[in-house]
This record gives sequence, C-alpha cells and structure tokens, in this order.
Amino acid sequence: MTNNVRNFVKLGKKIAGAGLNYKSLLAERKLVLPSTPVIFLKPTSSYITEGQSIQVPPNSEVHEEVELGVVIGSRCKKVSEDSALQYVGGYCLALDLTDVVQMKLSRAAGLPWTWGKGFDTACPVSRLLFPEELKCPQDVQLWCRVNGDLRQDCNTADMVFPVSVLISFISHHMTLEPGDLILTGSPAGVGPIAPGDTVQAGLGNILTMTFPVKITD
Repeated sequence: MTNNVRNFVKLGKKIAGAGLNYKSLLAERKLVLPSTPVIFLKPTSSYITEGQSIQVPPNSEVHEEVELGVVIGSRCKKVSEDSALQYVGGYCLALDLTDVVQMKLSRAAGLPWTWGKGFDTACPVSRLLFPEELKCPQDVQLWCRVNGDLRQDCNTADMVFPVSVLISFISHHMTLEPGDLILTGSPAGVGPIAPGDTVQAGLGNILTMTFPVKITD
C-alpha cells in the first residue's frame, strides 16, 4: 500500500462523487434511474477529519449525505468493470455535504455543481478502512444521525451503479491515481444541518464518526 493511500486526505489529488446513485433516493424524489453514472468533482480542500468541525457558509442551506468512500490504490485508466476492484486501496465513511442554495442556482442556470459541493469542510471523512476490513462493499449498512435522530439508514446494495461500475466509468474519462477518492452516492433521507447540530455517521458496526456543526470562521 502506497503512502498516498494511507494519507489520502493529505496526498490524494481529487474527489469524484456520484450523484443520484441510490434507488431509495430516486424513489423519494420521484426521479427515473440514470442510464449512466452522474459524476461531479469536489476539491481536496473540502476534506476534514474527526476533531475538526463542519463549517456552514453564510446564506446557505447545507444538507448531510452519508456515503461509502472508495480510495484508489493504484493508477487506473480505462479499466474494465471486472478488474476494477483490483485498483481499490481501501475505503472510508464520508459525508458529501451540499449547499442546496448554490445547487439550485447552478442547476437552474445549467452550470456545474462546484459551488454547491466544494466549500471548505464539505467532505468529512473517517480513517482509512483496509480492504480486508470491508470484504463486501456492496452489502454494508450506511446510517446518519443528526442530534441523535436517525436520518438515513440504507444498505449499499441499493446503489444503482456499484463500486466496480463507478471505478470503470470514471477511469474511462479521467485517470484515477493512488489516494483519489470516489464518493459512491447517498441514500434517501438527506436533510439540513445547522450550527449547533452534531452529525454522527456509521458504516455497519465497523466504525462511526462524529462532527459538530459551526458557523464559518
């Protein structure tokens, strides 16, 4: 395992996210299943880890979205779905925080999602999980609580496009390098968070992470 994988938060070069990738979310929003993955990018400056705080930008409405993160272990370009999991260096639990005010403005104008997805602290993550710690990435429970109230609770089997498909699809459009992170989408139940809240997320009974929410410094 390379140093980039162990220290993906500091050394990874990009974060690629999959939108609308859970059947439960699509059903909740009355949307049709996408025919191909919907991919966006987040800057690595949006990373935070436990001990740091989520900072809500002014004039925003930030929603939590719990996700399985996939950390790339070796360089891959145009890989097949069958071989894709060979390029996984590990996993993590992640929150893909979204400023829905900016997202609505961007979607209405046909613009990229950058401002809605890329603000500082918009990608809280757990420690790296080694592949042997998560032997079945397509069969693990994701959950998220805000102030103790359960918001999201869904199995990764509900993904529209599983991990292998996402890796292959993205690698056909851009080279994935060690330490890069793929956010694999979030299930139904996403909702707003505000300063003073506490967000707790979990990946089955493997790990949990907790982040307080504050106003941007």
